[in-house]
Amino acid sequence: MTSFTANWSYPTQIHFGPGRIAELGDVCKAAGMSKPLLVTDPGIVDLPITKAALAALEKAGLTTAVYSDVRPNPVASNVTAGVDTYRSGSHDGVVAFGGGSALDVGKVIAFMSGQTRPMWDFEDIGDWWTRANPDGIAPIIAVPTTSGTGSEVGRAGVITNEETHTKKVIFHPQMMPKAVICDPELTIGLPPAITAGTGMDAFAHCLEAYCAPSYHPMSEGIAVEGMRLVKEHLATAVRDGSNIEARSAMMSAAAMGAVAFQKGLGGIHAVSHPIGALYDAPHGLTNAVVMPYMLRHNRDVIETRIERLAAWLQLPEASFDGFLQFVLDLREEVGIPAGIKALGVTDDSRFDTLAAMSVVDPTASGNPKKLSETDIKSVLRAALDGS
Repeated sequence: MTSFTANWSYPTQIHFGPGRIAELGDVCKAAGMSKPLLVTDPGIVDLPITKAALAALEKAGLTTAVYSDVRPNPVASNVTAGVDTYRSGSHDGVVAFGGGSALDVGKVIAFMSGQTRPMWDFEDIGDWWTRANPDGIAPIIAVPTTSGTGSEVGRAGVITNEETHTKKVIFHPQMMPKAVICDPELTIGLPPAITAGTGMDAFAHCLEAYCAPSYHPMSEGIAVEGMRLVKEHLATAVRDGSNIEARSAMMSAAAMGAVAFQKGLGGIHAVSHPIGALYDAPHGLTNAVVMPYMLRHNRDVIETRIERLAAWLQLPEASFDGFLQFVLDLREEVGIPAGIKALGVTDDSRFDTLAAMSVVDPTASGNPKKLSETDIKSVLRAALDGS
C-alpha cells in the first residue's frame, strides 16, 4: 500500500500525511510561538477539524485565540480587524487554518501585525515589498483544509479593495509560512461542489503556469505532474470524499499549482479576479467556468504546447481539440456550470468594466499573448452564452 506520509522542504517545510494535524503544537513551538492566533473562516470555525487543531495546540501548552471574520472573497476590513485582534491579544504568531481565503487573511494579518504603513502600500508592484519592516512580520504556520489555492506555499495574499472593487495582491518574501501541515484527512468533509471548484482552481494554476511564456522549466515540470494528479483523482474526490488517496493527490496538486505559478498565470485569472470582486463569485469555480473560453482564445499561440501536454497526460487524442474536450468533460463530470450566468453575470451590462479591470490585472501579463479589452469582451460573450 502506498504511504501518503512524507516530509518535504520545498518551497518551505511541509509535514504531509493523514493525521499530522496532531503535530500542530510542536510545529508552532518550533517556529517560536507560545501564543498563536488561529485565523479561520466562519464556515469551519465550529467543525471538528478546527476543534482538533485547537486541541493539538492546547496539548502542546500553547495559549490560543481564534479569529474567524473572513469572507469567501476577503476584504480589507477582515485583515484590519484581525490585526487588531492580534495586537490586543499580544499574540506572537499566526496559524492560518482553512481554505484559500483564511490562509490569505492569516498571512496578511501576520505581515501587517508589525507594520505602520497602510496595507495597499505593499501591493505586489515592482519593489513595493521593500517598504515593509521585516522585523514586524510574525511567523506563520499554514494548515490548508481545501485543495485548491495552494496559498499555504505562497508568499502573498489576495485581498479585495472594497472602495475600488478590485482584488489586490499583497506580497512579501517573508509571508511564506515557516511550516505547513498538509493533512488530507482535514478535507474529507469537504462538500462535492467545493471539492470540484477548488480542485479546478489547482488545475487552472498548473495549466496557466504551463502556458505562460516565461522560461522556467522547473515550474513547468511541476505543473504537468499537478495536472496529471487532478486528471486522475479529482472526479474520485468529488464522487467519494472519503477516498484518502484521491484527497492526498488533490492536496499535493494544490501545493504544486502554487509553486508552479511562479512561472506566471494568465487570462483565466485576469478575467476571474474581476468577476469574483464584482459578483462575489467563488474564485476556483470562476476559474473553472472561464477556462475553456480563454483556452480557445489563446489557441493560436499554445497549440503545439498543448499537443505535447495532451500526450504527456495520455489523453485519447493528443491534440489541442483532444485537450479542450478533456477539460469540458472533466468540468461536466464534477459539476462545473457551462457559463458565467451561474456566477451571477446574467447579461453584458458590465462587460466594459470587467474588460477594463481584466487587462490591468497583474495576471494578465502572463497570458501567452497580449490581451486587449476587445479580446476580454469576446471571451466574456462566449462564456455568457456557454458556447
